[in-house]
Amino acid sequence: MPKDVPWHGKTVHTGVYKQTVAGPRMVRRLNIDGDGQGDLGGHGGEQRAVLVYQLDSYRFWEKKLGRDELAPGAFGENFTVDGLPDDEVCIGDRYRIGGALFEVTQPRVTCYRVGLRMGEPQMAALLVAHHRPGFYLRVIEEGEVEAGQDIVKESTGPEAMSVEELDRVLYLPGHTREQVERALRIPALSPGWQESMKTLLDQDDSQEAGGSSGSAGLNAAATAPPPAWPGFRPLTVTHIQPESRSVFSLRLAAADGSELPAALPGQFITVKVQPEGGAPPLIRSYSLSGEPGTGTYRISVKVEPHGAASNELRAHIRVGDRLEAAAPRGTFCLADGDNPVLLLSAGVGATPVLAMLHALARDRSTRPVWWLHGARDGTEHPFAQESHDLVSALPDARSTVYYSKPNSADRQGVDYAATGRLAPEPVRRLGLPTDADAYLCGPTAFMDSLTAALVDYGLDASRVHTEIFGSGAAITPGIKGAAAAAAPHQPAGPAGAGPQVSFARSGLNVPWNDAQESLLELAEACDVPVQWSCRTGVCHTCELALMSGSVDYSPDPVEPPGDGNILICCSKPAGEVVLDL
Repeated sequence: MPKDVPWHGKTVHTGVYKQTVAGPRMVRRLNIDGDGQGDLGGHGGEQRAVLVYQLDSYRFWEKKLGRDELAPGAFGENFTVDGLPDDEVCIGDRYRIGGALFEVTQPRVTCYRVGLRMGEPQMAALLVAHHRPGFYLRVIEEGEVEAGQDIVKESTGPEAMSVEELDRVLYLPGHTREQVERALRIPALSPGWQESMKTLLDQDDSQEAGGSSGSAGLNAAATAPPPAWPGFRPLTVTHIQPESRSVFSLRLAAADGSELPAALPGQFITVKVQPEGGAPPLIRSYSLSGEPGTGTYRISVKVEPHGAASNELRAHIRVGDRLEAAAPRGTFCLADGDNPVLLLSAGVGATPVLAMLHALARDRSTRPVWWLHGARDGTEHPFAQESHDLVSALPDARSTVYYSKPNSADRQGVDYAATGRLAPEPVRRLGLPTDADAYLCGPTAFMDSLTAALVDYGLDASRVHTEIFGSGAAITPGIKGAAAAAAPHQPAGPAGAGPQVSFARSGLNVPWNDAQESLLELAEACDVPVQWSCRTGVCHTCELALMSGSVDYSPDPVEPPGDGNILICCSKPAGEVVLDL
């Protein structure tokens, strides 16, 4: 059963510490009686009810690692078996053991906890690199099992794709389209792996058209096209436009007069704002709010009462000034198709979805379009006339605007449709199409509530897309108390003497300290929200954009990240770096 284990100054709640049991055990649909998982987000459930590992792999690792005899359960498995090698067992194979019938659903997804259990931090990478992952079983018929029973094969999965081959397809470079298509023809393949295979297939199509690099099956960050230029380049401010009481826009052009590369509608750029007095630059990201493909960029900035960068820009930026900017990035982009489009925003969250509305109007799209926006009142309603004109230019578009506290000058039925917030209950009454792609941007609570409402209303969860301006939610599997982390801050102890590491979304500049083993460890020391799982360059959960600079890897990733991206779990800065974190 799961227990708390100390690790790197944290507490991990994990069920990886298995013990041999005697006598029969009842195997249920979701688990084996007496067994449990500490992290149900990454382990367990119907598709991963039983984990299998082989005695032959035990012997391999004893020799490879120079270990004495390893006890069964050392790899966190439920069944330690004699036979069933990963290069022979196929996805969809069915086996009977005792009174239970099982079906192979997927390879083991490796995470850091197997390394924790083994005392070998790189174990997750080693399992993949040496093609010995192990695999999961689904329980087709519940029943009792006992050590020593024969394993009887009842049928072979369609396509005869082995566990080892499928693991290679996802985690290692060099897969073929035919392999991905074969995997998708296996009904027993778990839904999570099916989604990864579908994403790989889409990426193969994109790469043929000159699109993304890396492995989209491992991380959505790899679905974005490579950045149009490395690092930062100077852009000239050509126009400044007030949009509301607290929002203004900057039009940016190439300093040499050339056309800027086209951005995808919904992407953002990161800029360096140089404060007066020679202090280090403030690094911030802003969504592109103008029409894509015009040769220039428009960003729109909300001035927050204590926002250092926004107040610096409002007070000092002038036409003709220059801003250092990184290339457009981001995966929150308008997808092609002919199905309806829902654009939902609150406040300055209108910026990325406004770019999408521009793109739809530019292309004279015949798709049904819904523009739904929430503002406080008319003085805080940016792009009011602009969005109205764009909606009017589309053949099948409608707009619904909500003011939470309209003032005396605001006209209901003209400036806004209804009093109140853009919230779940009003949205449910609009009769939105359930086959739509929805794009949401605004405060986190706004996006969380409306995402849940749209899915409950009938939209497929995969068609609801959100954009977060600040740091994203952390993924720290199994770590107790992770949700109570403090706001990002300088790390404790003496300052490092290495190159500067800038966490762009967190607004934090930190000198590198060689006491940290990786950029991930530095981010953790600063309470910067991070996402990770394997910590050894396998799973790509930690993949993110490198805005500028370069890194060194140790160990090298099993598969490289996408162009312009890095894996922070196994990298150190080779000089000053700016991370999209």
